[in-house]
Amino acid sequence: MTLEQAQQAVDTWIKDVGVRYFSELTNLAILTEEVGEVARIIARRYGDQSFKKSDEEVDLATEMADVLFVLIALANQTGVNLTEAFQKGLEKRTARDKDRHQNNPKLKG
Repeated sequence: MTLEQAQQAVDTWIKDVGVRYFSELTNLAILTEEVGEVARIIARRYGDQSFKKSDEEVDLATEMADVLFVLIALANQTGVNLTEAFQKGLEKRTARDKDRHQNNPKLKG
């Protein structure tokens, strides 16, 4: 699925199942909540915290997909073409960081 197809799929789902888009501020709050759920899993799986019983069955991929869904919804309702934005972001990072990471001794070996 391309980003364009994902944007269309989210738009269709929201209109057919979700009735309408939540406000941008509500979606921002939901996005923050979903990112927090990803952070909780990573802190426990890869960090120093231990899982609570209620967190043991959570799935990182599912939580990441929830973040992506809400981010796409925000892009749709604010008129952002994610394909174009992502490509511009890659070009910006390439121009800015092409030598920076190659010359970083912390990343070698």
